[in-house]
Amino acid sequence: MATSRSKTSLREDLTCAICFELFKEPVMLGCMHHFCRRCIVSYWKTVRSPVSCPQCRQEFPNKSFQTNYLVAGLVEKVRASSTPGSLKYLEKQLKDHLESQCSMKEAYVSMIREDKDQMEKIRKIGAELQGRVHGDFQALHHFLRVEEEAMMEELKREQEELLQGLERHLEALQVAIRDVEQNINTLRQTASCADQSVLVELPELNSRSPLQELKINLNTFTSKRIAPLQYTMWRKMFQHLNPGPAPLIFDEDTAHPSLQLSRNKTQVIESDKMIGYTCDAKRFLQCVNILATEGFQSGRHYWEVNVSNNPKWDLGVALESVNRQVRVKLCPENGYWTLRLRNGSRYSAGTQPWTPLTVTGSPGRIGVFLDCEERKVSFYNADNMALLYSFSSGPRGKAFPFFSTCLSERGQKAQAIRILHFPFEWEM
Repeated sequence: MATSRSKTSLREDLTCAICFELFKEPVMLGCMHHFCRRCIVSYWKTVRSPVSCPQCRQEFPNKSFQTNYLVAGLVEKVRASSTPGSLKYLEKQLKDHLESQCSMKEAYVSMIREDKDQMEKIRKIGAELQGRVHGDFQALHHFLRVEEEAMMEELKREQEELLQGLERHLEALQVAIRDVEQNINTLRQTASCADQSVLVELPELNSRSPLQELKINLNTFTSKRIAPLQYTMWRKMFQHLNPGPAPLIFDEDTAHPSLQLSRNKTQVIESDKMIGYTCDAKRFLQCVNILATEGFQSGRHYWEVNVSNNPKWDLGVALESVNRQVRVKLCPENGYWTLRLRNGSRYSAGTQPWTPLTVTGSPGRIGVFLDCEERKVSFYNADNMALLYSFSSGPRGKAFPFFSTCLSERGQKAQAIRILHFPFEWEM
């Protein structure tokens, strides 16, 4: 009895719902239902578009199906096999494959749902980013527009002052010419009387102060406007950037004893001998690290560091609360968000384990961007502003710019790292 039911169940699974016979050239529709190729083609000829599945009524945009060679093979085995064992085996195979296909369909449906969710997120984030980019450019446009209008107004005013001065000079010259012409006529008349032996006196003449030539230095007028205008605006624009490059300096109180600072505290280099120091919680003692004097816990901040010729270094930000008396791995779990260089060419992000980075060329300057509100720490090749790496879960609380020259290899000359201040100095 069980064998008979199994045989009946398998035949039902392999039976076309249109002709009620075992499948001939079985094909599968998008809804996973199977039919004989000839049966479904004939059925679709009798219905108007859009076509649908005869069983579940799911509609399809076009008359497409897929030949199912697996089911075709099962049908042939059922036809060829008459033993209960074979039938049971085939029935199990069919069920397994059908379950596999159904699971695959569910997985695809789930992926479609995830893709659509991702698309929605991308559209939302894209709109926000477009708004931010537009706002940043609007600020720059506004600055340039105000500067242009002010400069054009000043140029017109200076031009008008020069023209008005020339017009007044021209009017004065015209009056002076008329006076001189009157004097000439008077003198001629007096000379005529003298020729007729008439006793005359020297007439009174118009006696205005003689006019001097009006000297206008056009060089001064033009050179003021043909100066490197774009460069001038570029320098002024730095005062309006948000964020602009932060003019950081190193905090001597945090420096490892073997680090030596320049007089203006913008350059640090490893020294052969340790300097005297006070031992307190602020100072790094196990690693050649140092912080900047200024820390941040709100707003957006950007700074650049010159690392030219340095074969190894670590840069980034560190929480104010990090333990500076012990050696720890530089990773977010320990309060550090860093980028590192080793062997002059191996760049890595400070995660655990390290995240190797592919960096084109050898950046001479590294830009660090800290967005406290978004909790992002990003690193850039400041030579071309290419993004090198970005941490999406940045520090909570006050964080300080972090620097490490790393210990020099034996026989290798120590190299300095330098905080850049723009636009007053330019390092390539």
